Amino acid sequence: MPCPAMPDGFDFTDPDLYRQRVPLPEFARLRRTAPVWWNAQRHGAAGFDDDGYWAVTRHADVKEVSTHPELYSSHLNTAIIRFNEHIQREQIDVQKLIMLNMDPPEHTRVRQIVQRGFTPRAIRALEEALRDRAARIVAGAREGGTGDFVTDIACELPLQAIAELIGVPQRDRARIFDWSNKMVAYDDPELAVTEEIGTQSAAELISYAMNLATDRKACPARDIVSALVAAEDEGNLGADEFGFFVLLLAVAGNETTRNAISHGMHAFLTHPEQWERFKSERPATAADEIVRWATPVVSFQRTATRDTELGGQLIRKGRRVGLFYASANNDPEVFARPEVFDIGRDPNPHLGFGGGGPHFCLGKSLAELEIRLIFNAIADELPDIRLTGQPRRLRSAWLNGIKEMRVSYT
Repeated sequence: MPCPAMPDGFDFTDPDLYRQRVPLPEFARLRRTAPVWWNAQRHGAAGFDDDGYWAVTRHADVKEVSTHPELYSSHLNTAIIRFNEHIQREQIDVQKLIMLNMDPPEHTRVRQIVQRGFTPRAIRALEEALRDRAARIVAGAREGGTGDFVTDIACELPLQAIAELIGVPQRDRARIFDWSNKMVAYDDPELAVTEEIGTQSAAELISYAMNLATDRKACPARDIVSALVAAEDEGNLGADEFGFFVLLLAVAGNETTRNAISHGMHAFLTHPEQWERFKSERPATAADEIVRWATPVVSFQRTATRDTELGGQLIRKGRRVGLFYASANNDPEVFARPEVFDIGRDPNPHLGFGGGGPHFCLGKSLAELEIRLIFNAIADELPDIRLTGQPRRLRSAWLNGIKEMRVSYT
């Protein structure tokens, strides 16, 4: 049923909306009045053969959907809540090869293989190299005096982490960065990246990763790629599966952590008392609050596999259901004073890494490590960093992105 608190035509996946802001006031209204709300769209506007989706805004309901894949599928329409309206269905369906868009039992099989690369031991093995890279990234920014925090600092460590994880040579790392940028930028006309360029970039990244996998199958090394593709007795990924896994890493690992770091720095610089606290205390709780505050992925979606009820609403089979993590992470029934940026917040059951269930973020520990290392390096070397301009936001239907943030480093 329509919510009287919402204006006609409002759409929580409108990319022009996120170019300006995250709609936190509107989320708050829905949590109070219609926590599971039918968000009507012009037929086909999101690239699907339908006329809207159910917006899920409460923390408890987002978790409910996330933990019941038998009722709410990632595979039927993928987890991406909005595509370009001109996309062809076959272009959507090919994305079902990505783990993010799988359901059990296929998702279970692939995840069991992939998680070998994200064991505590594997993450600890990266820490020394990433700490050194964080220090060098920050030192390089300091030499410039002023610059764009996003490209100087926030972009670099997530890229280096993924490259270290899968063994990409240093000479090729800029290509990974370029491909991943183009894959998520097609909604932003200022970046002059068309959907065709984004698709081509995805194909080039997959091809690069498939070649890497083929090399490791022929000549295994003591690295994670070999563990994923060459361990025949333990099950392994095919070259194509590995290619789509790297594609997922490039977006879910690179873009999201980059934006968490960018939003985190902005939060520190607009809450100077928290920056002073971080510099003096370095609390272990800071990374979780940065992710909650940033919520880089505003939303993903599921599709109902049969008629079911959620939050008092009947969800018909085949209807899309939008999981709005940005709303869940500001739910006052779960977070005391959610509008406050508090790096000591504990407990902090945010859904910035997903709402639990089979799709809970595999790279959570790696992302938290990157956030901790880069902010420690910034606090050590750039304690007086300050804003010199307002952040410029990415136009995107589902990412809370910052594309530029001018700062002075000294």
